[in-house]
Formats: sequence, structure tokens, C-alpha cells
Amino acid sequence: MEMNVSNNEEQVVAKKMGGLNPVLIIPILILIGIAIYLFVLGSPGNFKADPRLNGLSSVSFSDVEAKELHPDGFLGIIYMGGPIVPILISFMIIVIVFAIERFFVLRKASGAGNLDNFVSKVRTLLNQNRIDEALEECDAQQGSVGNVVKEGLTTYKALAHDTSLNKEQKMVSLNKSIEEATTLEMPMLEKNMMILSTLGTVATLVALLGTVIGMIKAFHALGSGGGTPDSAALSIGISEALVNTALGIGTSAVAIIIYNYFTSKIDGLTFKIDEIAMSIQQSFAEFH
Repeated sequence: MEMNVSNNEEQVVAKKMGGLNPVLIIPILILIGIAIYLFVLGSPGNFKADPRLNGLSSVSFSDVEAKELHPDGFLGIIYMGGPIVPILISFMIIVIVFAIERFFVLRKASGAGNLDNFVSKVRTLLNQNRIDEALEECDAQQGSVGNVVKEGLTTYKALAHDTSLNKEQKMVSLNKSIEEATTLEMPMLEKNMMILSTLGTVATLVALLGTVIGMIKAFHALGSGGGTPDSAALSIGISEALVNTALGIGTSAVAIIIYNYFTSKIDGLTFKIDEIAMSIQQSFAEFH
């Protein structure tokens, strides 16, 4: 059906323009994560001086040894996690940002009204062959489901007045139109989902790297002191390992939960599209 080609091309352009561009957004979020690590977690207020150094009760924050030995509060402890921590913080920020983006995109894809009521109304109108009223419902609903159904109903009306095709050819053309419309809508729904899925796995592996580095430092402190292990360095190494483990597990858990939630939402939208598509085909077969 040539009348739908231009509409499909416009939809393709719209889908490409929709959503956040990860190529631009992810580097910015990584810089934000690094800034949080350096200026929020690494703030002088998160550390206290070692009173054993030169007998002083306070030491400049530039004194690295004092800063490393005495984090004052939870933020300072997280900072002690080492160079892997800003990466994990960036991962968490990326997960949160793209989760918010997917939430609004899928909310928009669901349309303006209650989706279950929309599906019920359209199926009822199709059973009564009231195509124009069904199209009005699509205009009111909008969203991905409304767009696909509208495309199918537009083709339905065109085929109903087409005398050059037999019924079987019309059914094939109608089915193809609905499938193409669905295919055009899916990229918008699934865009950036791979980022959440990837971080759900990668965050754990990166955290494991940080954990291993921390344990290497701990065992180095255990063996470098001869017969007397450096207990301070040992505790710092273990603390670094555990901080990385906690951040990685937390980020991975959040990413997996969000990914599975949005996947179920997308599957629900797809199911409703298939449900109405079948009703469109059945209605056409019955009345034409």
C-alpha cells in the first residue's frame, strides 16, 4: 500500500529522534560520577586528621596519609574504595538516568488514556464494524499501541474499497501493514534497554576488579611488614575491597530489576498490539 509508505518513513524519523542519545549522555554522566567522587566523597569534611602525626590534633587535607587513615563518616569510607569507585558511581548514575528516560518513554507509549479500556473499546467497535469510531479512539489514545492500531485501521479502510485484490491478498496486505507498523514502534520502546542490561552484568565484573585490587593491597600489607603486619594498611585494603563489592552489587541489582520491569512493560504493550491486530484481521475477514 503506497499510501502508508510516507507515513512509515515519518515514523522512522520520529523514532530516531526520540529518547536520549547515549553517545552524548554517557560521557557526561561519567564526568559527573568522577566529579562526585572527587568533590563530594573526597571533600575535606569527610576526613579527620591522624593525631599521631607529629603530635598534631589536625592535619592539612593535602596530607595523603592522614586522609587515607581516617575517613570521618560513610562518604569518606566510600572514597577509600579507590579508583574503581568513580566508575561504579558513574554506572549507578547512568542506570538512574536511563531508567527515568525509559519510564517517561514507555508512559508516553502507553497513550493518554487507560490502555486496557482502549483495547476493549476498539475490539468492541471492530466487532460492530465501526471503523471510523475506532480510528477516533486511536487519535484520542495516541501512544505506540494507538499508532499501530491506527495504521492497521487505515489500511483496513483502504482495502475495503480496493477491488483489484482478492480477499486472501487483502488479508496478507493487512497483516503486513500491521507488522510493519509494529516493527517501526519497537525500536523506540527498546531503545537504551541494552544499556541497562549491560550494566547489570558489567557493574558486577568491575566491582570484582575493585575487590581483587583491595585484597591484593590487604595481603601485601599482611606480608610486607615482616613479622609484624601493618594493621592499618591491612584494614584499608579490606575496606576498599568491600566498598567496591557493595557498590557493584547494588548497581547491578538496581539495573537488573529496572531492566526486567521495563521488559515486562514492553511485553505488555506488544501483547495488546497483537490482541487488537488479531481483532482487526478477524473483523476484516468477517465483514469483507
